[in-house]
Amino acid sequence: QVQPVESGGGLVQAGGSLRLSCAASGRTYLPLAMGWFRQAAGKEREFVAALSARGDTTLYSDVVKGRFTIAKDDVLNSVYLQMNSLKSEDTAVYYCAAAPQLGTQATHTPYRQWEYDYWGQGTQVTVAS
Repeated sequence: QVQPVESGGGLVQAGGSLRLSCAASGRTYLPLAMGWFRQAAGKEREFVAALSARGDTTLYSDVVKGRFTIAKDDVLNSVYLQMNSLKSEDTAVYYCAAAPQLGTQATHTPYRQWEYDYWGQGTQVTVAS
């Protein structure tokens, strides 16, 4: 079992920045691809960003590309999502997810929800316009 735990959500003004962190506990010795998804009120959960197990390949949704960055934080042993130039439409509950990978999938960046086995509880991000 792997348990992702998100932190860093909150209220921010449009145009501002926020950093979300995701710390995974449990069987973290497994190669894990990590992803961020979000769900706005009344909408389906959608893909935001993914980081490969090797940590050197990223994938972003078109709506956040150029504004958000996903990367490992080796100091805190976590994965973060740096969100810049936030817009009101970025308001959502953000979920961190972990996907165990085979050694041959070290550079794979999963973007479909069914590819992820473990999910965090979510953290609320509210962008005020």
